Amino acid sequence: MPPISSELAPLQRSLRRLWPLYCLLAAVVTFGYALWDPYQIDGDAVSYMDIGDLIRSHHSAGVVNAYWHPLYPATLALAYRVFHATRYTELNAYYMANFAIFLLEMLAIVTFTDSIIALREARAAFSTEQDRGSVPAFVIDKYALRYLGLALLVIASQRELSLGKVRPDALLQALLLFGLAALLRHVATSRLRYAALMGVVLGLAYLTKSFAFLFTLACIAALIGFRWLWQKHSPARIVPAAALALICFGTVAGPYIAALSHQKGHFDFGDSGSLNYAWYVGGTEKMHLQNGHPELYGSSEVQLKHPNQVLLASPLVVSYKQLAYGTYPDWFDASFWNDHVKTHMSLGREAHAVTRDVELTVRYLLNHPETIALFALLLLLGARPDLRRRFTGNGFWVVPMLLGIAVWVIYGMVNVEERYVTVGFLAVLIPLFASLRPAPSRSTVVSAVAPALIFLTALLAVGESLRIVVNLRRHLPGSTRGWYDAEIFGAAHALNDLGIGPRDTIACVGTRACLYDMYWARLAGVRIVTEIYQPKPRIYASLSAIPAREQAIETVRREGASVLVGYFNPATMTGNSPVTAGWRELNDTPFYALPLNMPLQNKQNTAAMRGTETPQRSTTVHP
Repeated sequence: MPPISSELAPLQRSLRRLWPLYCLLAAVVTFGYALWDPYQIDGDAVSYMDIGDLIRSHHSAGVVNAYWHPLYPATLALAYRVFHATRYTELNAYYMANFAIFLLEMLAIVTFTDSIIALREARAAFSTEQDRGSVPAFVIDKYALRYLGLALLVIASQRELSLGKVRPDALLQALLLFGLAALLRHVATSRLRYAALMGVVLGLAYLTKSFAFLFTLACIAALIGFRWLWQKHSPARIVPAAALALICFGTVAGPYIAALSHQKGHFDFGDSGSLNYAWYVGGTEKMHLQNGHPELYGSSEVQLKHPNQVLLASPLVVSYKQLAYGTYPDWFDASFWNDHVKTHMSLGREAHAVTRDVELTVRYLLNHPETIALFALLLLLGARPDLRRRFTGNGFWVVPMLLGIAVWVIYGMVNVEERYVTVGFLAVLIPLFASLRPAPSRSTVVSAVAPALIFLTALLAVGESLRIVVNLRRHLPGSTRGWYDAEIFGAAHALNDLGIGPRDTIACVGTRACLYDMYWARLAGVRIVTEIYQPKPRIYASLSAIPAREQAIETVRREGASVLVGYFNPATMTGNSPVTAGWRELNDTPFYALPLNMPLQNKQNTAAMRGTETPQRSTTVHP
């Protein structure tokens, strides 16, 4: 093999010197998302915020939830305190929390890439002299791999892990990457402290999402398998490390698992996986499932412990008063309403789900053309992944790549979403790049060009983020922050101006107002405890499509709702027809409210008649 040219040294030194500057540039540019990423709140986000409120108020009974786990809500609660937030400014605090999580991801990705290099070097040290002399050096060094990892993280923040999404996926990814890094350090050094660290970090990951429970078992299996099959260690050396990792995981995650199990009356580490399997594979109805309706069950057995209380069958009017928590209780804890749903595996349904998820996987890969193009270019220049000599060669890539594939397989059996599988993508792709060796006849060219191409890719990733951030800021009026949404905030202020506020309960109609975007209710400080259900998702609810409309509204009134709120087409809400009479437009938005029982408003009117000044809520927002 020809020696690597000494001309590489200046480039390597330059990349090392520029590394802190690149990290700072990536952080500063990504901070622009925290300022100007657009409003992207959904029902998941509202549930996490509600749990954060319960954490701040030390209401532990409401925090234990088999569908949403508590670490990310705790992060939101901390941000709420640090930034002295209010309902109308909390999104600013939560965007900043997401930016802090991005910084944690930066550290995690560097820790992961460095651990790959450490294991690669450790495995090379155990190679025979004959192997070391006959195999060319790896193309990508420590700093080039760092640039690649951070570039992939920046790209993910542009697409599937947006700072504007108040969701735990970025925090979960950071913790899983730390866990992988600790695992790689352990198999590289056999030191028990890394096994313990892996258990602790993966325990925190479990407190973020229940998926980490299965991933932890896979990591422990990978630890045992690699040390036994590749490193030829004895069971006496392997078992203590695996046991220590499991004990540390149980120490962190065990109390929450115990609380969940006590709540459910059986061992339970979380129901999000089983429920998503029922919905996406089993064909079980996701919302407002009822006992005695087998046409909604798909391949599941359903004997609900506490279903929604049905107030009226047609149209379906349901009450959520059984659950005392959440802005929209039906999505605050899906495991409460779907307790005792048992799904049976169906090969036909599973095949359909896998086919759909394979298609989604292909779409994910096509949505990341930069990395595919970079890898293809390195192959054209003469680089080759060294994946053939699994047991006799280096084999450092085995653990992270197999665990990355495991992420895809687990989600691929149920439901693939981009934000779920990015950590699997990183766990496969980064070791794949790290395994590249030059072809013997082209070692000088590819070894010289590869770091420059990776650096260029990293610069382009940050440049694209800068372009997006500048474009986002350009389209915002004045000093408005990205998280401000005129419709949502306007509707909330209008409800407060009607005298509807904290501790009031209201009703909603239509999927947009009720399920897809109920943040207006959280801003107003109210709880949705009754719903007139329209099963077909529409942008606008339709009053004329509701059978027995007056009976449904009267049913809602009897439940004590202050108002009924829906998201309607303004062109149809003229107020001149019996259908729309009495509905009030909420601050020039498509949200409309029908007053039903408004005790606070009545008190204000009484006070006004007595000549008493009633304080008014401010309608000014300072985003």
